[in-house]
Amino acid sequence: MTGIEQAEKRTKIAVIGAGAMGQGIVQVSVQGGLQAYIFDREEGGAEAAKATIAKRLERLVEKERISQEACQQAISLVQPVSKLEEIADADFVVEAVFEDLRVKHDIFTKLENIVSENCILASNTSSIPIASIASVCRHPSRIAGLHFFNPVPLMKLVEVIVAAATSQKTTDALVALGKQMTRTPVVVKDSPGFLVNMGGRAFTTEGLAIYQDRVATPEQIDAIMRDGYGFRMGPFELMDLTGIDVNYPVSQIIYNGFMQDARLRTTANHKAMVDAVRLGRKAGQGWFSYEDGKMVNPPSPDFIPQSQAGPVVLASNGPELISLCKELGLEIGDDDGICPLVAAPIGTDASETALQCGADARRLVCIDPVGNLEKRVVLMMAPGGDKSAAQKVAAGIIIGGRAVTLIRDSAGFVGQRLAAMVANLGCFMADIGLASPYEIDIAMRLGLNYPKGPLELADHLGAGTVFTIMQEMHRISGDDRYRSSLWLRRHAQLNLTIWEE
Repeated sequence: MTGIEQAEKRTKIAVIGAGAMGQGIVQVSVQGGLQAYIFDREEGGAEAAKATIAKRLERLVEKERISQEACQQAISLVQPVSKLEEIADADFVVEAVFEDLRVKHDIFTKLENIVSENCILASNTSSIPIASIASVCRHPSRIAGLHFFNPVPLMKLVEVIVAAATSQKTTDALVALGKQMTRTPVVVKDSPGFLVNMGGRAFTTEGLAIYQDRVATPEQIDAIMRDGYGFRMGPFELMDLTGIDVNYPVSQIIYNGFMQDARLRTTANHKAMVDAVRLGRKAGQGWFSYEDGKMVNPPSPDFIPQSQAGPVVLASNGPELISLCKELGLEIGDDDGICPLVAAPIGTDASETALQCGADARRLVCIDPVGNLEKRVVLMMAPGGDKSAAQKVAAGIIIGGRAVTLIRDSAGFVGQRLAAMVANLGCFMADIGLASPYEIDIAMRLGLNYPKGPLELADHLGAGTVFTIMQEMHRISGDDRYRSSLWLRRHAQLNLTIWEE
């Protein structure tokens, strides 16, 4: 067996570009036992990169993560080069330069005249289609994407991007390479944003849509998703961390790449933040304020009632609502014409719930029943609602040790909207075969630290529940962004497990 089929026997990799990503790729390569060439167009750039990599490896020794022997062995495998011709015997080449198609075309054209025909050429691009990069090459079958995530040594995921012309041998070889680097490779179809960047759109864009609708503030939205759904960060803190000047262009690339599918649409306030140079943590100001990289004086997401708890009346009959009230410590009483009326709608808003139940909208308080209610409970009222009713309900809940967030009227509250959109987008990605359902979930957990993959989230909430939320939001808003994926619709209607193909 020769050539690409001998992926497991390949030992030499060359990385073009000695920036943060290139350094990270080299580090995981040498820690995996590969000899790694590193090239940078800037004079002395490759040598400086080796010195930086060596310091990082030495810090791992200090933290007792690796042995001194392993550290020295890895450093010895890093070989800076000043000319591309010096990488002629490489088995793999990974391009990790800035996102400019013309520059990448120039590099790949030169590489084809230097390396052997069996050498595999990969790009670490996060946004440029692999087919576009391969279009100038004589042998596009050996070209694919190998998309790492920053910081590479800490992020275990690597996307193997397969273009139309990419051969199975090339794919298999890159999967084997990723494993040798101790990464988790996921095979992804060549598509705008690939998998993780695509999958992350719903979390941020729906958060932005909720804020634009004035349903809730950034701090409220973030707290709801942390406490109710287990996300490490809410969408606004996450945008601040990654950089708003990074996530806004990615959102536009994916939106336009999918022919302006409304489900991928961002909002005007997203661009406004870029225009205002409020770029997030690195700029000291984004959705929140920062000093030395730490958030300062974050506003509270909590609703603090100014009245005491009192009995509530059920706006609709049903054991689920009775059970919810008992769980939250709310006393159920008789209607005196003044006390709060409570309901727990799924997908609908307080206004429509009042109409459906024949309830007085002024004293109707809707409780979000979806998600984890152990830490935080979300309340919602229709326009014109008497806030004293919400205060009484909130006071009763707070006695039990839970925080309360009060939002404006919204189909699907906040958590339902965001969770359903994340799950629906994951189902859409499965629909178009971007990756397998299981690989979609793996990628989103490893690439974005999601507590559950999007299909796992749909399964956890119930495909039927997610489908209902999407249907109701679509009906009430009339906005095509809430269109259900066919995958979700069919699995919900046929009562299939969400992973069945």
